[in-house]
Amino acid sequence: MPDLLLELRSEEIPARMQRRAAEDLKKLVTDALVERGFLYDGAKAFATPRRLALHVAGLPARGEAVREERRGPKVGAPDAAVQGFLRGAGLTSLDQAQTVVDPKKGEFYLAVIERPGRATLDVLAEILPAIIKSFPWPKSMRWGAASAQAGALRWVRPLQSIVATFGPETETPDVVPFEVGGIVAGATTYGHRFLAPEAIEVRRFDDYVQNLERAKVVLDADRRKDIILHDARDLAFARGLELVEDEGLLEEVAGLVEWPVVLMGTFDQSFLDIPGEAVRATIRANQKCFVVREAGGALAPAFILVSNLVASDGGAAITAGNERVVRARLSDAKFFWETDKAIRLEDRLQRLDTIVFHEKLGTQGERVQRIAALAKELAPLVGADPELAERAARLAKADLVTEMVGEFPELQGLMGARYAALQGEHPSVCAAIEEHYKPVGPSDRVPTDPVSVAVALADKLDTLVGFWAIDEKPTGSKDPYALRRAALGVVRLAVDCSLRLSLTQAFAFAYLARSLTPDESSYFKRSHNEGIPSQRTTSDIVKNAGIPGSSFADLVDGKGSLLTFFADRLKVYLREKGARHDLIDAVFALPGQDDLLMVVRRVEALGAFLDTEDGKNLLAGVKRASNILRIEEKKDGRAYDAEPDAALAASGQPEERALAEALATARTEASAAVAKEDFAGAMRALSQLRAPVDAFFEHVTVNADDPRLRENRLTLLNALRAATREVADFSAIVG
Repeated sequence: MPDLLLELRSEEIPARMQRRAAEDLKKLVTDALVERGFLYDGAKAFATPRRLALHVAGLPARGEAVREERRGPKVGAPDAAVQGFLRGAGLTSLDQAQTVVDPKKGEFYLAVIERPGRATLDVLAEILPAIIKSFPWPKSMRWGAASAQAGALRWVRPLQSIVATFGPETETPDVVPFEVGGIVAGATTYGHRFLAPEAIEVRRFDDYVQNLERAKVVLDADRRKDIILHDARDLAFARGLELVEDEGLLEEVAGLVEWPVVLMGTFDQSFLDIPGEAVRATIRANQKCFVVREAGGALAPAFILVSNLVASDGGAAITAGNERVVRARLSDAKFFWETDKAIRLEDRLQRLDTIVFHEKLGTQGERVQRIAALAKELAPLVGADPELAERAARLAKADLVTEMVGEFPELQGLMGARYAALQGEHPSVCAAIEEHYKPVGPSDRVPTDPVSVAVALADKLDTLVGFWAIDEKPTGSKDPYALRRAALGVVRLAVDCSLRLSLTQAFAFAYLARSLTPDESSYFKRSHNEGIPSQRTTSDIVKNAGIPGSSFADLVDGKGSLLTFFADRLKVYLREKGARHDLIDAVFALPGQDDLLMVVRRVEALGAFLDTEDGKNLLAGVKRASNILRIEEKKDGRAYDAEPDAALAASGQPEERALAEALATARTEASAAVAKEDFAGAMRALSQLRAPVDAFFEHVTVNADDPRLRENRLTLLNALRAATREVADFSAIVG
């Protein structure tokens, strides 16, 4: 079957845009084809710094004919309805329509529309220009004399040529006939702009790829990455060194070259007095080069660069040029390092008062005051020293105003830890300064030092509560302040570090910290001076601190609350671990479930229980009971939430008496197990109900004629529902 080959060649495409652009091109073209009824066997898109390419295999030469029956109005309908039907069906008169009899509705008109299949070449000529003209580049430009005209073509960089061919691999393909912005589609492309700039005539896709490679262009970005990675490893190994691998940099560099040539440069050993992270950031950010290390792990005074040229001198001039730039950049980094070391971190804190964090949330200096107070309050809950936690939080943002972090923002936290160590801070304080941003993403490690955990929690909770308080919440796919990432960070800290942390209580602490000033006598200070334990109830905190109930309710109550937001983040986290979202709903449906670790443990125990036969059958029984109760309570206009009459149950049928006795035992045992946080034990207690519940529904009529028996049996079902709610709301579970 015929294939489509499309190439859009332009000036340099930014590396960060290439993969997305290739995927966009594939989706736009294939979606347009499928929408018109043209199916295909496979499609793959490619990107280099100077071209986007798409190969769609297995397209038909012609689309299938379409036969459509369109029903019209009844015979004798008003003329306006008839004329509308004729226009919609593309008919000129009723003579072209059929009359069909419906046994129930009488006679009506029917139009039979037959459209012959269109040639694929014609369809491509229709859809490709529109896709190119409206291509979704994040940034685009106009160029040349035509740029002044309305509707001028926009592209990421000036578009130079278009290859668009269609046909079987065994024959010379046809050129898709179209032009965009004065560029006529053809069958000619060009290779590497310096190494092989001659024209290449394109026929089939395999020839296209091979001819480009002979012209010093590797079309596939993943193959360019493999070439760079393996050549860099081999070159480092030949010098007795190891490559420090960097996936992000590898992706970027592969997008900068069409013909990768790996070379090695060196720099002066004295620059290794700078922290290794700063050396790496300098070489990576400014020259897009990889660093290497000695076999023992320390950085070596050398770097790997990737050229886009095969130079006649073996790359000596290119390497020398990169060495000069690296030397200059490292000199700057060394100056930043020496300058920063001369000023203590606490002496920099005043400058944070001049940096606005958010117009409604104050400066970074004000934020540091909040985080320090919050970290000190959270410290006992995570097993950290409160004074160390407060000290670490006060210094955590100080490196934002250092020269090194000003030049390389990605080093924030890390450089602060280095400067703190130089000035003799406690190791836990240094670790917390470096780690308080963690975990940044789902694969990032979670800090384990209790001081680090306290400061990391304080930093994230201050951000979340602050933005919720000013009603700046994520909406849809928009999350400009990375609040989802912050909440997921809190989830991972709580779960991975096995922290017992009440979110509602933590929100209250964070809300209180928003009103603090450095000289203010606060509830925090008062509570510590008076020896009030950290495990105060949230209501006490809110009441004693004077937090307005309506304001705090936005954090913990309702669909848009911060607590609900955390429940959604926990679902994402557990879903990636293989847990069911409905089990999380079932646990969160219980009142007071804001301890993330306990929620996770309940979900795990509930999931394991429902995987057993006892669990599945009990779930079915509880759901049946809940449905009966919902119907009868609605009909009677009352709730059957009283305690069952044990004597009345004992005088009834044996299955009724057995269920009442089993409920009394199971609920007591389950409640005791939950109190000890033994959720597996609570499930075992509930499993005793499986047989009595099955027998009850098999032999007992709930809606008995005797009103007293009916009411007592409904209260028994309510007792069953209440017993299972010791661990979860079974009605929220799917199945």
